[in-house]
Amino acid sequence: MKDTAHNTETGATDGATPESSGAHPSAFAPTVSGRRRRRWRLVATVVTAVAILTWFLAFGLSRDPTLIRSPLLGHRAPPFTLRTLDGSRTVALGALRGQVVVINFWASWCVACRVEHPALKASWERYRDQGVVLLGIDFQDQKQAALDFMRELGGDWPVLEDPGGRTAIGYGVYGIPETFLIGRDGVVRYKQVGPTSYELLTDEIQRLLDRSS
Repeated sequence: MKDTAHNTETGATDGATPESSGAHPSAFAPTVSGRRRRRWRLVATVVTAVAILTWFLAFGLSRDPTLIRSPLLGHRAPPFTLRTLDGSRTVALGALRGQVVVINFWASWCVACRVEHPALKASWERYRDQGVVLLGIDFQDQKQAALDFMRELGGDWPVLEDPGGRTAIGYGVYGIPETFLIGRDGVVRYKQVGPTSYELLTDEIQRLLDRSS
């Protein structure tokens, strides 16, 4: 009797098998295969998502942002009226019609802006008396830091503050420095993304002066 009871108790605690439970082995197959299918479906989804993300990232990094054509090119420059950083006056773009206008979006914290500053300064000195106006528009910066930057590196062209970045948004600025050249007719003729050089800047300025002479 003890042996019989012991065997019955052991059978209750041991894992049931298809043979001992009386169920056919094929009855367990759908559950196992279903789990496997769900697992592989999940893996495939993750792999596909990673592949798509990697492709987009690689595509974006392979694109040179300086080659992206601005939708403003060939169109009237968005108007603005902004106050200078020192508060001495306001500058309205519309009042500069008839002159070549160079607009440079920059900031004191921008390393590339410091690199290009000598080119802006030299170009300004060369063309300031030839119907060319250079305007610096401070981008997401501290006013005092920007004033200190100009004092340190020099340059007496108007530097404007842009509350809320509204002008930068209107020009589609997404990374500084960015420089726009506007012809005498008020139309955007050239855009440079990244630091400009003296040669590039003076070539484009001269082209606009010659075009309208």
